[in-house]
Amino acid sequence: MFQTEVYIQRRKILLEKIGSGLILFWGNDESPKNFTDNNYHFRQHSSFLYYFGIDSPSLAAVIDIDNHRQIIFGDDLTIDDIVWRGPQPTIAELAAESGIEETYPIVKLYTILKEAQASRKTIHFLPPYRHENKIKLLRFLNIRPDQINLNASSELVKAVISQREIKSPLEIAEIEKAVDLSVDMHLAAILTARPGMTEAQVAARVHEIALEQDCDIAFPIIATVNGQILHNHSHKNILKEGDLFLLDAGAETQQHYAGDLSSTFPVSKTFTSIQKEIYGATLKAHQAAIDCLAPNVRFSDVHLAACRSIVVSMKELGLMKGDTDEAVAEGAHALFFPCGTGHMMGLDVHDMEDLGEVWVGYNGDPKSTQFGLKSLRLAKELLPGHVFTIEPGIYFIPELIDLWKSENKFGTFLNWNEIEKFRHFGGIRNEEDFLATENGFRKLGKDKPKTIQEIEVLRNQPDS
Repeated sequence: MFQTEVYIQRRKILLEKIGSGLILFWGNDESPKNFTDNNYHFRQHSSFLYYFGIDSPSLAAVIDIDNHRQIIFGDDLTIDDIVWRGPQPTIAELAAESGIEETYPIVKLYTILKEAQASRKTIHFLPPYRHENKIKLLRFLNIRPDQINLNASSELVKAVISQREIKSPLEIAEIEKAVDLSVDMHLAAILTARPGMTEAQVAARVHEIALEQDCDIAFPIIATVNGQILHNHSHKNILKEGDLFLLDAGAETQQHYAGDLSSTFPVSKTFTSIQKEIYGATLKAHQAAIDCLAPNVRFSDVHLAACRSIVVSMKELGLMKGDTDEAVAEGAHALFFPCGTGHMMGLDVHDMEDLGEVWVGYNGDPKSTQFGLKSLRLAKELLPGHVFTIEPGIYFIPELIDLWKSENKFGTFLNWNEIEKFRHFGGIRNEEDFLATENGFRKLGKDKPKTIQEIEVLRNQPDS
């Protein structure tokens, strides 16, 4: 936890934003893998962490604005629990660290919520993403699961986003810890991978770097020779000479702040000539996005700068033709870049997306329905304190190539005979994390190797 005063001030700002009524926060519960006592690694609800800092399961909290009450609900361990888990802080002790004096067993929450409903008090809650919390809303507030999103408080959603999206110096320092550790994870992969290994062996080494610092991964590791599959979590393939290896991995600190980086490198000691061409094109797109960063720029413009760069590079390689701006406007580039240039990052690796991408990334504006552009998670104006990723890539997806070619789609812009030569190339991306500041932007954390020269020097280290 941060210092107690941090959570007191965060809640003070929130209740001033909401003004009246009762704010209900659910913490997360343990989630069994295959039977009750064999659980997945516990991860607290990020908004609960943000306002209360208590990293324990089966809790709830209420901020009663009108009656000036803040309450933590939870049940202390029984002696049977202590036998298996050892002594743990009481609910009252945990609440005190958050600056809250009033605590009750979880059963008391039912009474308080029913009294609030009887007095027609507005009960604000965030849309839940876990089924157990949906069941609790049915039990405690009699809201059917299919009605929950309609009853969730848009006022609370927007208030939480407006707070959490602006990172404090304390948070930025914690995110930089995560990014630095993430760089170490990527260095380990670049130095470890060699022909004959499995993807799983590389992923295991990456995970080990986080675990040995008493941290964990922020999301399941993507470690694959099939980089054209954007979120490929299979690790069963054997690395071969001539393959490209794509790693997308990030650390999560003990305070649960995330890093998120991607690297692509050859399984061989060096890139092939054509790998260098495509890799260089991704670096140009990456730099084009960075060069577009400026105070108050819209991230959609950052994304489009990367898209235009990719079109220019594809034209230079003979894979595309025609007017660059028209190709981007119509979405022809999405054959090679069917996703977005980045997303917000913080307590969640895709920060606050459980609250709704249209609010987190678009300030309520409608998203595009165009293929590729519809996958852009962040489009709004960047403000000082925003933390976000830059991660354009170039991907050759055989199934997408076959579909568009069969439809003769974008024949004005795509040279299908040349594209066909790349159908088994794979995919490449680099990813770095950035902070918007008052005067501009800065990259977070220490440098991750990304130039061809830097990668090849590492790949030729004796241990690689």
